[in-house]
Amino acid sequence: MEKKNLELAVQLRHELHAHPELSNYEVWTKQHLIDFLQANTKLEIVDRGRWFYAIYHSNVGKRNVAFRADFDALPIEETINLPYGSQIPGVSHKCGHDGHSATLAGFALEIDQKGCDNNVYFLFQHAEETGDGAAECAVFIEENNIDEIFAWHNMSGFKHNSVLVIDGTAHCASKGMSIHMEGVPSHASEPEKGINPSFAIAKVIDAIPGFIDPAVNKGIVLCTIVQVDIGAKAFGVNASKGVLRMTIRALYEEEMDKLQKKLEDVAIAEAEKYGLKVSFEYQDEFPETANDKESSDKIRQVCKDKGFDLIELEEAFRGSEDFGHYTKLTKGAYTYIGNGEDYPNLHSYEYNFRDDLIETGVELFKGLADL
Repeated sequence: MEKKNLELAVQLRHELHAHPELSNYEVWTKQHLIDFLQANTKLEIVDRGRWFYAIYHSNVGKRNVAFRADFDALPIEETINLPYGSQIPGVSHKCGHDGHSATLAGFALEIDQKGCDNNVYFLFQHAEETGDGAAECAVFIEENNIDEIFAWHNMSGFKHNSVLVIDGTAHCASKGMSIHMEGVPSHASEPEKGINPSFAIAKVIDAIPGFIDPAVNKGIVLCTIVQVDIGAKAFGVNASKGVLRMTIRALYEEEMDKLQKKLEDVAIAEAEKYGLKVSFEYQDEFPETANDKESSDKIRQVCKDKGFDLIELEEAFRGSEDFGHYTKLTKGAYTYIGNGEDYPNLHSYEYNFRDDLIETGVELFKGLADL
């Protein structure tokens, strides 16, 4: 990577870090990235509202290859002392999306200056953390006839600057599921005159271990209870409303859908038994992110050609990633670059993106762009 381009990308990363914005509110971030590309490249910019992409039109134009970066931040306070620390109280880039976007922008500089035999698309995406960014941007794939798409994420717990790869599922599918139940209130001394949802919700909770038993599922299936909220702190009133909130997760999306159906069925059955109203609510929905082996093999080839340390992952990450919306529509692969075995975890107060990963990411993308 050209020294000047790396310096510009690092400076851009620091500017993004100082001005973090939460998912679906990345107004300054998006415009700053557009301004950077317009000032430093001749690429075509396509503004799509909350997201945008840039295009390098090749004179050869063999294939349409896309690369994606996310640019939203997290609702976490910046507590470490940085010269470019967050200027927004309670918001910071504790997942490294500032680094992902700076990498993609640095890669755009290199392609703009040096060219490529393929048409290269640089997709800058909002709202990865909430799972709805890629769902909105997925139209990009068919509108531009994208043949293949790649993205990367920094990852703690692995050798610094190593590249991690896996075939098939790279990230589990997940979604937030809420079960609302409503009965009839009564005086606490006369519970028989009311309908309390506690017993029905307890039956749903009791059924969960059987639903996630490894013996009845092909891959990992998890149901994590995040909140049980029934009634109020009012000792004279029999509870009449309740909600059970869970994160459901699975290695295979079809098994997550089966878990959802089982939870809905038992909730409906218990609600009918007790005479309760029941409804369901879903949010933070992520598909499984599945890598195409042909695309993963290209990552392996680039690592071999450039001398990068390659680590073969033995299992998918349980955490979810919305990149799967793209790989449902075209070939592609999601890869990772190691922060270091003992580096602070993502989403922690101590975490900060490592600037030297930018060059590794750019060189990896440059290799993939040429294949």
